[in-house]
Amino acid sequence: MVQTLRFRFRDSNSFSQARAIRHRVFVEEQGVSPELEYEHDEEAHHYLLMIGEKAIGTARWRETAKGLKLERFAILPGLRNRGFGEILLNEVLDDVIPLKKPVYLHSQARAVPFYARNGFVQVGEMFVEAGIEHYCMVFRKNWETGSAEDTGNTENTE
Repeated sequence: MVQTLRFRFRDSNSFSQARAIRHRVFVEEQGVSPELEYEHDEEAHHYLLMIGEKAIGTARWRETAKGLKLERFAILPGLRNRGFGEILLNEVLDDVIPLKKPVYLHSQARAVPFYARNGFVQVGEMFVEAGIEHYCMVFRKNWETGSAEDTGNTENTE
């Protein structure tokens, strides 16, 4: 049975599981430096996607000056392309949409089609963050209300 756990940084057991997934995906697979990977963890709202007792995915969101930034979506290798990323994304969106603030993310170039299928629109030019090509994407609801300009970030600062 798939379930999503919501937690904050101070929940050390859940956070250690999320950190292990992120380390595997971002640090080991993609070569992101740990210093960049774990910044802003204390202020973020975190998620674990579980199958039974096993954590298979993680994500987080945090509030920035530009809106609600969705970040650190990761599914373990071997379990990708099975719909788990979409389940996790929808859980996060269910929590942030009612907050009525712009929702955006920095998508790795290879993940742009995934986010586009799930209601995000690309804004701005490609930029490099943590040595990886990214595009800013905003949730379509924001785009339709004209707030995409407020979240179009092509810098590494947020």
